Amino acid sequence: MNYVAIDFETANRSRASACSMAAVTVENGQIVNSAYSLICPPVLQFDYWNTKIHGITVEDVADKPTFAELWPRIRPHLENKVVIAHNAAFDIGVLRSMLDEYGLPHPHFRYACTVAIARRVWTDSENYKLSTLAKHLAIEFDHHHALHDARTCAMIALSAQAMTRAGSFKQLIDKLQIAVGDF
Repeated sequence: MNYVAIDFETANRSRASACSMAAVTVENGQIVNSAYSLICPPVLQFDYWNTKIHGITVEDVADKPTFAELWPRIRPHLENKVVIAHNAAFDIGVLRSMLDEYGLPHPHFRYACTVAIARRVWTDSENYKLSTLAKHLAIEFDHHHALHDARTCAMIALSAQAMTRAGSFKQLIDKLQIAVGDF
């Protein structure tokens, strides 16, 4: 199992307002690397509800690097990899919007959603929220902290692999008939 789990938190409704990001790398079925950063979004406007969810404020990010400044360090971890996220449409959308906002080149990778994976593996779950799945799998985490969310996402995929006895991420996706996107 080789992949990178990512998670973003945003300052407001705009997908181009990332204020934190995390990535957790899994190689050969083991978490081998993790990274987290606060990000100064292009516009320092935080919506009340976003801050209520993740607790990040203007003061927390005003002196932090922009996504464009972080991108040279992030890109090698995603390029030509399999990337997963819980509700991938959101996180992939944030990544795309941030790259477009700064006019940065898009990396190439394939991506999948752990919500879709969980729906196929734990068919009797009451819902497929990250918090519900974490509780079911006995994973302790601080919800809406990007590093904790990315780590939990990685662990969901690892648990799904164990449950299905898939030997690789490709086998897991094939076995569960999960759609994989190209970025």
